[in-house]
Amino acid sequence: MRSDLMKKGLERAPHRSLYKAMGYTDDELSRPMIGVVNSANEIIPGHVHLDVITEDAKAGIRMAGGTPVTFPVIGVCDGIAMGHAGMKYSLASRELIADSIEIMATAHPFDGLLMVTNCDKIVPGMLMAALRLNIPTIVVSGGPMLAGTFDGKAVDLISVFEGVGEVKSGKMTQKTLKGLEDYACPGSGSCSGMFTANSMNCVTEALGLGLPGNGTIPSIHAARRRLAKKAGMQVMNLVKKDIRPRDIATLDAFKNAIAVDMALGCSTNTVLHIPAIANEAGITLDLELFNKISKKTANICYLSPAGPHHLEDLDEAGGIQSVIKEISKLGVIHLDSLTVTGKTVGDNLKGVKVKNRDVIRSVEDPYSKEGGIAILRGNLAPDGGVVKQSAVSPDMMVNEGRARVFDSEEDSIEAILGGKIRPGDVVVIRYEGPKGGPGMREMLSPTSAIAGMGLDKSVALLTDGRFSGGTRGAAIGHISPEAAEGGPIGLVKEGDTIVIDIPNKKIDLKVDKKELARRKKAFKPKEPSIKTGYLERYARMVTSASTGAIFKG
Repeated sequence: MRSDLMKKGLERAPHRSLYKAMGYTDDELSRPMIGVVNSANEIIPGHVHLDVITEDAKAGIRMAGGTPVTFPVIGVCDGIAMGHAGMKYSLASRELIADSIEIMATAHPFDGLLMVTNCDKIVPGMLMAALRLNIPTIVVSGGPMLAGTFDGKAVDLISVFEGVGEVKSGKMTQKTLKGLEDYACPGSGSCSGMFTANSMNCVTEALGLGLPGNGTIPSIHAARRRLAKKAGMQVMNLVKKDIRPRDIATLDAFKNAIAVDMALGCSTNTVLHIPAIANEAGITLDLELFNKISKKTANICYLSPAGPHHLEDLDEAGGIQSVIKEISKLGVIHLDSLTVTGKTVGDNLKGVKVKNRDVIRSVEDPYSKEGGIAILRGNLAPDGGVVKQSAVSPDMMVNEGRARVFDSEEDSIEAILGGKIRPGDVVVIRYEGPKGGPGMREMLSPTSAIAGMGLDKSVALLTDGRFSGGTRGAAIGHISPEAAEGGPIGLVKEGDTIVIDIPNKKIDLKVDKKELARRKKAFKPKEPSIKTGYLERYARMVTSASTGAIFKG
């Protein structure tokens, strides 16, 4: 056993004495030791209940003959960090999470790992660590929050963000917004739409590193606790059979995950995280792979913010396994890929069926014949930009508008809420990329304000930063290269014409080549705004969004 390095033999008597100081018995020390990564805290709604999920997972490990050993990791709540300097630390926390798990699992050589996670950057950070360490590992999420109910309608966090814009435009009273605030998020769990957290939990299941049900079983259901116990028992089987993350997360498995991503209409943040996770396994995923898979994969789910359904609806309709089975008809799923069940994707699908065709449509009757995400390129984004095309109004799929240029998120929000943005404008927010931000902030506040003010069908937004999974409308993020790296987005001037053509995957600045060359020659990028601490180091080390914003090798 790997853990024998720290507990077996005459020379390890001091080590065993330290374990015994914590109450471990000789019997416990003789068993396989499983590191249990617990990301519970009291600042993220999706993590506030994870101590319970962790205890269930530990019970499963003990039932299967192992000894669980818990340690924590940090986590940022994107919703609470949104709209202020705190959001600069969200994406940056992903690398710290991966690094801290690597440290803990190497300093203390466990036989296997069980990762209890749920939200935003914590999920990809854990997956990156799993593939980097490559010891038997299983991931179990805390599950999605239920949707709220207000005035007889299903609501969620995005309803509240958009409500701010509605109040500013006179469409909603502050009293109504207060009621919405009170009921939109009814309890623990990852926010209930197909936002980043739920997108990544569903991707984890599709990748094969989480058990069936990992992505969709609601946080408050007893089935979620039972799933945690099953995960605890199953990690012991992975240890026994020496099935490791890289045996599961192969190139074919990543293609499966991207196909499911496209079928669901997941967050654009998956285009950052999936390549970063693959990189840890030595696999390079070019952004064009997303377009190739999207072209072959129908978008068969219409979850918030794109549509009316929430994760609880998807779970009742059959969950991720039913989505996989449906799109397997298109030939986009590698059925022989191994999963943490110890069986293949195809084996897991036996007996699976779709239970609600309103929630999971057939591939013959999809919401669209292409997947939910598109990669756009052009002279404004030579290395690519990302849009959640499933959440874009048909009127905005092809659009030409006047650039309104802002060098920070705060300046853009002031203009939007101040009524200075008009139909036909293209809001450009730059110096918010991985290096320029630094930290590549999410732009949920400006996009929600645009939607709340009724401008989402007439105003486009683009940024070298990123958009929340809760964003809807013509919001194009990850514009690469970013302004701070001398990218063309830094050359845009107020009033320039920008042409967006999502069906043809194009985004261009309609400015003469000679004029662009003149601007480029005179252009000097702004320095990152933070020059001390972790973010200063992050800005020096981080790469482009087009490569997943990973650190330089």
